[in-house]
Amino acid sequence: MTMRPLRHIKPSVRSIAAYTLAAREAPVKINQNENPYDVPDGFKRRVLDRALSRPWSRYPEFDPKELVERLAEFSGWKPDGILAGNGSNELIEALLLVTVGPGTRVVIPEPTFTLYALLTKILGGEAIRVALGPELEYVPEELRKVRHELAAPITIVCSPNNPTGGVLPAEEVSRLCEDADGLVVVDEAYHEFSGQSVVPLLARHPNLVVLRTFSKAMALAGLRLGYLLASPEIVREVNKARLPYNLNFFSQAVAMAALDDWDTLRGNVEKIVASREDLLYRLYRVPGVRPFPSKANFILLELLEADPKTVFESVYRRGVLVRDVTSYPRLQRCLRVSVGSEPENEAFLSALRHALEERRFGRV
Repeated sequence: MTMRPLRHIKPSVRSIAAYTLAAREAPVKINQNENPYDVPDGFKRRVLDRALSRPWSRYPEFDPKELVERLAEFSGWKPDGILAGNGSNELIEALLLVTVGPGTRVVIPEPTFTLYALLTKILGGEAIRVALGPELEYVPEELRKVRHELAAPITIVCSPNNPTGGVLPAEEVSRLCEDADGLVVVDEAYHEFSGQSVVPLLARHPNLVVLRTFSKAMALAGLRLGYLLASPEIVREVNKARLPYNLNFFSQAVAMAALDDWDTLRGNVEKIVASREDLLYRLYRVPGVRPFPSKANFILLELLEADPKTVFESVYRRGVLVRDVTSYPRLQRCLRVSVGSEPENEAFLSALRHALEERRFGRV
């Protein structure tokens, strides 16, 4: 008997590539939109003291009520409209689990964070792509048109968008919500760097869902913390797909500490925003490079003549790791660089200039 156990894996899963990232190390690592400024040592010690004060053999709270109440106070939304998770990615998955089945149409701008379409396909749904504009900006009227014509039950918008850095204005999000009762999901992973949020719209739009993370502005990518905000009715349903005890007690303690120290952490966000504007200004003056305006903590840049993969490798040889996004639709000539500390940004600019000079003079 011939054994073919793989035939029991859904064809829709076998036909797609996994979300992955090549494991590379570099002295300057600016490829994953991480915060270059770690949380203070005092912050870490307080969390460790809190963790040491409780037994590790016991489960965390089934519902992290204290954290949810603090998140409600922090975000300005009601506690029963908030769900905390093991990173916002877990909450994206939980939301799609309760909304997407065979044939479900999910409207997704393109290019954007690839996880939305990946999970949609795994669940048997259909990702309906809506192209960004010629400057990689959102085209809200096209989003509304496609969503309305298809009576799409869910539309997902990342704002600021990864990897382009553009924002969908709050008034356009409101129009999307008013146009039909399908869910409008706004992923605000980078909202702190834009100074904009659609959370105030939640009170007016029961079909709006907002996703947030502690990974970027709060410098806690290593802890995997996120939260979802929506009407209590939607949260009650999404919660059914949440795994039991999904948020460990250590992560809960870290989240509480971050909320306590937000004023300090916000100072680093302001530094990153200032560095982003400086880096954009300087990239505009590099011949052969076209940077796109960004409201996030990263910058997408197009190489007008040089081969982006060659430039990527050349920059990496000089100790700087950026993100190759050439596999994304319409970004075949693009790289993405996270905004780092001042020395990291200098190292990147130097490595980029050397890489472009190598091409100009035919050196490797």
